[in-house]
Amino acid sequence: MSRECQVTGKRPVSGNNVSHANNKTRRRFMPNIHDHRFWLESENRFIKLRVSAKGMRIIDKKGIEQVVSDIRSRGVKV
Repeated sequence: MSRECQVTGKRPVSGNNVSHANNKTRRRFMPNIHDHRFWLESENRFIKLRVSAKGMRIIDKKGIEQVVSDIRSRGVKV
């Protein structure tokens, strides 16, 4: 299962842990991903999406219907 937001496309990025002594070791910064069910009124059913916290805010702002139509226009099955 990929750690990618279906709304924003956020994925893990790589960077460094930096100690007090300025030693650097590689690490990954993970997006804040949640599996969430949303009610689609037009289809009278729930859909499950993997969304980041930013994706949740976008859904609150634009509405689930608009966001799902944008996802489907990119060719992703929802």
